[in-house]
Amino acid sequence: MRVGILGSGLMGGKLGTLFARAGHDVVFSYARDPKKLDRLAREAKGNAQAGTPRDAAHAADAGLLAALAAKAPGIRVVSAFGTVPSEVLFGVFETRNQPRRPSLVYCGDDSDAKEVAARLIRDVGFDPVDAGPLRIARYLEPFTLLMGQLAYEGDRGPELAYRLEWFGPQSESRNPGGA
Repeated sequence: MRVGILGSGLMGGKLGTLFARAGHDVVFSYARDPKKLDRLAREAKGNAQAGTPRDAAHAADAGLLAALAAKAPGIRVVSAFGTVPSEVLFGVFETRNQPRRPSLVYCGDDSDAKEVAARLIRDVGFDPVDAGPLRIARYLEPFTLLMGQLAYEGDRGPELAYRLEWFGPQSESRNPGGA
């Protein structure tokens, strides 16, 4: 899959690197320092390159808009990856073949876009949990604040992830494979 990264800061840079290492074609764009884009592409150790936002968006199967969604009206948006600190991403990726993965909640209105997001979430090493339509993103924001509080204000560090589990006879039908 070709993934365009529009916003190559902490989260965009790390996710783009992991997408490339998972076998996707990645184009990094939109950073304050163009040299950073070249460095990210080089260090991704996969099929990654630096480019302009136009390069990243051209023929992309998926685009990661890190804090830029408001600048792209009319696109199919899925809210994902905001509920974990960027510092945990590489650790989760390294353990992605373990049977029990940390969860990652996502939401959106377009089913095709949500399928793409779920695949990318799995490729990075998380178990995707579909929280429903995009309007649910407003409920993810307080959870994100809680995760930030625990990660950055606590004494255990920012490498923090979470795991959601269902119990009871219908647990498999409620969240089959996380998709």
